[in-house]
Amino acid sequence: MSKDLTNSSIDRKNILNNNLAIQEVYEQIGFYGIKFEGKYRFTKQQVANYFEVDIRTIDRILENHKEELEHSGYELFVGQKLKGFKTQVADFVRVAKEKRDVHDINVVNILDGNDTNVVTIIQLFEKEIDSLQKTSIVGIFTYKAFLNVGMLLTNSEKSQKLRSAILDIVIDVLNKKLGGKTKFINQREEDFLPSAIREFNYRQEFTNSLHQFVEESTFKYSQITDKIYRSIFKENIKEYKQILKLKPNESARKTMYSEVLDLIAGYENGFAKFLESEFKNKGRKLSLSETNTLFTTYESITEATLIPLREKARSLMASRDLAFRDALHEKLKEYVNEVSSEDYEKFLGERSMDLEQRLEDNKDIFKRLKDR
Repeated sequence: MSKDLTNSSIDRKNILNNNLAIQEVYEQIGFYGIKFEGKYRFTKQQVANYFEVDIRTIDRILENHKEELEHSGYELFVGQKLKGFKTQVADFVRVAKEKRDVHDINVVNILDGNDTNVVTIIQLFEKEIDSLQKTSIVGIFTYKAFLNVGMLLTNSEKSQKLRSAILDIVIDVLNKKLGGKTKFINQREEDFLPSAIREFNYRQEFTNSLHQFVEESTFKYSQITDKIYRSIFKENIKEYKQILKLKPNESARKTMYSEVLDLIAGYENGFAKFLESEFKNKGRKLSLSETNTLFTTYESITEATLIPLREKARSLMASRDLAFRDALHEKLKEYVNEVSSEDYEKFLGERSMDLEQRLEDNKDIFKRLKDR
């Protein structure tokens, strides 16, 4: 699914929230800046120079997308903060001129450390010193804010090349991290396996209830399961598999996020108890038609309780699948939102891992959980 970064704020935010990809973008593309208060910083003029546009173009981008750029790190420096930044720039130029070695003075992206790079950096910041000293307020970009501008500019050849490179890098990082296995990225989260085991146990209680309390029917398990799926994420199992391009023999639940599995388990457990109660009231097994009607009643009774959990599950599922799997759930597109930095860390960061490795590392804990 092609992404137009100039038109989609969600796609832009998803890239900027992906710190793993941003680090790779930084290493491959680069842009010279001063490290100040833990972040690399760039002036408006430097950003305009990079994209080869008039500074007024950057001003228009700021005017039209002020909140978004502030969220990605753009900031107005005044007072002591501006004074500290001016000092940092002046110190950088002075020391760089003296040493011709900037590795120890917080300069961004010196990939080879050669003299040409050093001279280029000095020249860039020398031009800024005079104008900085004369102003009492200055707009400063972080590296993410600089990339954000590149995603918004439509009249710059360099911004077009930057957008293309960013999208390629994001895909490469995802493939490198996952080995192309985005289908099961959900399994890399710490909470997946405990949720899967809990859902498996509740699933057994659910199917046992259908067996004991509903008249024999070839379709009762699939029909009621589809009702649960449609209630939670508006799709039946066939639609879900088509969207994720699953093979007929591949398990849908093995691709579901922990929050979705937990909600499915809640539905299964709640309806199993509801069904048992109705069986006792009637003193007989229910027909499949009666069971379908009973599920509608169960939905109505639990609606107020389940709405917040269902809304969260829909948003997470729709947003993550679009970002991680490039899969759009048409019936959930109104729920698509940005994927948070925390989610990228959860599924791609240091604490994420393949299911096989997690099983091996925690086999005793999971065995106890399964045997409860």
